[in-house]
Amino acid sequence: MPLVEVRNLKVWFPIRSGVFRRHTGDVKAVDDVSFSIEKGTTVGLVGESGSGKTTIGRALLKLIPATAGQALFNGTDVLPMSEGEFRHHRREMQMIFQDPFGSLNPRLSIFQIIGEALEIHFPMMNREDRRARVAELLVKVGLKPDMMERYPHEFSGGQRQRIGIARALAVEPKFIVCDEPVSALDVSVQAQIVNLLQDLQEQLGLTYLFIAHDLAVVEHISDHVLVMYHGKIVESASAEAIYENPQHEYTKKLLAAVPVFG
Repeated sequence: MPLVEVRNLKVWFPIRSGVFRRHTGDVKAVDDVSFSIEKGTTVGLVGESGSGKTTIGRALLKLIPATAGQALFNGTDVLPMSEGEFRHHRREMQMIFQDPFGSLNPRLSIFQIIGEALEIHFPMMNREDRRARVAELLVKVGLKPDMMERYPHEFSGGQRQRIGIARALAVEPKFIVCDEPVSALDVSVQAQIVNLLQDLQEQLGLTYLFIAHDLAVVEHISDHVLVMYHGKIVESASAEAIYENPQHEYTKKLLAAVPVFG
């Protein structure tokens, strides 16, 4: 059984117009999408801005409502669940956001940012237990334990993304949606973060949905690649097949846009 299975997922946003705000149509951000992710693997979801890829990630984690379809996690459809029913699964399904600064509360220290998740999901932990766990997580993502007393503005973009990764790992998830986690970073830092994600996957047995618009990054980290265009998946193949023998014209255009160095 796949860890994650998406069946005929639709996410439509209503268009309303006129004085009475009547429903006159829909923006079909995600339109009848199906795919699965095997445990311990990475599926890359690639497409230009507005293709619907981030909407899929947010719908899987119930950050936005789905219009129709199923999202099975370990064989259980999470989409119909209430927030209370989904709370246990929220521990197992986490997200790393695109903007490492915007996703961190500037008023909280790093200990408070990471420790907040521990306080919610592991209420039996006392403050010292939380400090020890935060220190362990910071080391795991390549930072120093004494950094937990600092605030987000004191870190570089790459360091802030490492903090975002530590926060996602805090509750011991099985599945992580990586929503363009390197697109806001310098190229040299992008490689470091991608390598970190791969190392963590190997150590912890994590499963990723890796969302990006850069095919070069997706090729490096993904076992399987899905290409999205206007809310639909237009191509699905292994990373090797996508790059060596793309079938869809849109995939060929994305590959043509990848810079070649040397």
